[in-house]
Amino acid sequence: MRFSALLMLLVIALLAGCSSAPRAPLDVTAKSNVRTPVPSVPAVRSNTADALGNDVVFQAFSLIGTPYRWGGTSPDTGFDCSGLIQYVYREAAGVTLPRTTAGLTSMQTDKPSESALVPGDLLLFAMNGGRVNHAGIYIGEGRFLHAPSTGGVVRVDELGSSFWQRTFKGARRVLSSN
Repeated sequence: MRFSALLMLLVIALLAGCSSAPRAPLDVTAKSNVRTPVPSVPAVRSNTADALGNDVVFQAFSLIGTPYRWGGTSPDTGFDCSGLIQYVYREAAGVTLPRTTAGLTSMQTDKPSESALVPGDLLLFAMNGGRVNHAGIYIGEGRFLHAPSTGGVVRVDELGSSFWQRTFKGARRVLSSN
């Protein structure tokens, strides 16, 4: 009951913010405030990291229930895990991220420990014990949002569950404070 009330509040807040014009993607390598697309993110750190992390979480919450679709990159057609992450970061923070879990894994950004995670951090998982092949967005309080698998929908799971603990391979912090 408490979670559904929080979710409703988040959806209302998101809808209230929908009246503004979308921002162009942010070029995190530029010295100016010019917004242009970039193929990957070496690091985005600004004084607005907390606000952007919240924007990422709100955008992600708005997609709960969207069907999983392998290769999916849109709420209209569905998402796979990396397509969801790429869409959310582009829409909420104006940041263009790599399209694949391999690309997300190889980003040269901060790698926070599990105990130091903040909302908006990316979580990486190796579902079959080998290389990273799944990712999600940390939303706080030990939970993360992701597009799980064929037949599933975008949902929230507990990072502390035995399955996710066993498959967790690390995190990437795309948004950070200077």
